[in-house]
Amino acid sequence: MIVILMGVTGTGKSTVGLALRKLTGWEFAEGDDFHSEANKNKMRAGVPLTDGDRAPWLASLHAVLAGWVAAGKSGIMTCSALKQSYRDTLVEGFAPGTVRFALLEAPKQLLEQRLEHRPGHFMNPALLDSQLATLEVPEDALHVSAASTAAASAAEIAQRLGVVPAPTPEK
Repeated sequence: MIVILMGVTGTGKSTVGLALRKLTGWEFAEGDDFHSEANKNKMRAGVPLTDGDRAPWLASLHAVLAGWVAAGKSGIMTCSALKQSYRDTLVEGFAPGTVRFALLEAPKQLLEQRLEHRPGHFMNPALLDSQLATLEVPEDALHVSAASTAAASAAEIAQRLGVVPAPTPEK
């Protein structure tokens, strides 16, 4: 099983991804690590990426996914995957159900607060509105609140994917 944690900046994709990795022991790929320096510089400057800017990045992420699929590995990838066309590129050539998307969602005010307190990241907080405008909400993704803790979000994803059993109520 492969899951892509998607959503706009500030939803906690990386933090939830690491928490999910801790629960599952699966491979992990941080999508931001695959951006070119040119893309990172644009984002630092507050300039939204174009589809052309994203194409090589998405191709690199697809290659990682293809490697996991070929090796029969389970994995977690973080990627904004804002448009359906981006998601289609990521899963191109894979059997249906090989990759699942989990959309992390949070109120804009919470995202703004998180971005104000995220030093050292290349993503300019001014790009939040651009990302929200670009987001094409997928119908077939798991929708997960990112307003709680990363551990809670990761546990919900794992449970909904059937990877870990639901907690048993204490007697």
